[in-house]
Amino acid sequence: MRTALASLLLIAATAHADEPLSAAQRFAREAIIVDTHIDAPSELMKQWRDLGVDAPGVEFDYPRARQGGLDVAFMSIYTSPEDDAAGTARQKAHMQIDAVEALAARHPDRFALLRSPADVERLSQNRRVLLALGMENGAPIGDDLAQLEVFHRRGVRYVTLAHSHSNRIADGSYSLDRPHGGLSPFGEQVVKEMNRLGIMVDVSHLSDDAVRDVLRVTKAPVIASHSGMRRFTPGFERNLSDALAKAIAKNGGVVQIVFGSGFIDARAAADTTAYFRALAAFQRELEAARARGETPAKTLAQFDAEWDAAHPKPETRIEQVVAQIDHAVKLLGEDHVGIGSDFDGVGGALPVGLKSVADYPNLIEALRQRGYSDERLRKILGGNLLRVWREVEARAEKR
Repeated sequence: MRTALASLLLIAATAHADEPLSAAQRFAREAIIVDTHIDAPSELMKQWRDLGVDAPGVEFDYPRARQGGLDVAFMSIYTSPEDDAAGTARQKAHMQIDAVEALAARHPDRFALLRSPADVERLSQNRRVLLALGMENGAPIGDDLAQLEVFHRRGVRYVTLAHSHSNRIADGSYSLDRPHGGLSPFGEQVVKEMNRLGIMVDVSHLSDDAVRDVLRVTKAPVIASHSGMRRFTPGFERNLSDALAKAIAKNGGVVQIVFGSGFIDARAAADTTAYFRALAAFQRELEAARARGETPAKTLAQFDAEWDAAHPKPETRIEQVVAQIDHAVKLLGEDHVGIGSDFDGVGGALPVGLKSVADYPNLIEALRQRGYSDERLRKILGGNLLRVWREVEARAEKR
């Protein structure tokens, strides 16, 4: 009964497939589209949804992915600084990987796990969406370098070294506390071990000094899995400066442009920076109240709710993403730019026209209107990322 119902839901969700396709939709189905940052695993931890059929309330599922022409979806294995502090990051990372594996096993005709760029063509036959793994925050490895190999065996193919706050590996771009001045000595070992294993080093979320240190240490190209260009968000360190983006490209790497409103709009970016400063002050107040044996006046959830009410996200447009891509291509060259949406990771704060994985054709059409050729589009949509992945894999120590 459940299988029959799932089939009916899939048919209903894909009924539009009988309608004539636009030129952009046809191209999306022909090109290889690789999105390096989709936060579906975190959503699965909150509430299990069958993403093999139409799943209301999410930005990634199989029907939407096929509608948009998505071929390779990097599932973000995200753990927070709080998970790190509580000692639960490793367990949560493995649970999320389990969830992705369960999804693929549940629908072997719709999903397949991807561990090497060499397998894209073979595994994507019959319109399957390929699920690769990227770990957002190096916290799950703890102080144990050997854990990198454990996660590599489980399929993790990039690691974002830090997230939001500084950790034992590197300083984070949002963090006011920067104990390492870039990478820590342990972080340098992490980068070298990732090079050895063939895991891509991801510099999104890092401080400027940490990005520079990564580029000094690495022997392989690096990626920024979901970052914007700081030119459009002055003072927002989470996005890449032109100088750092050029250094990544010079190293052979690729900058994957993010879609989230908080990264493409100057006001939203300024609010994000202000939020982390206010949050740091609030957390100090919480700690002081607890040290005095007092009950805090408000909880973190209340703080967040009040902040969100006072700082509504501005409406953004697909043209703002196109402007970021266009600037990056002109600055870095067409071989060093890709896409990393952050779907399911920004609370729905996305530009008009790019609300889910069904909407890549809208981006294709907008770039075509800017004069982008099919050859350039193929590189940006996935070719550049696959090139870097192949090079990182080729440079890995043979095992």
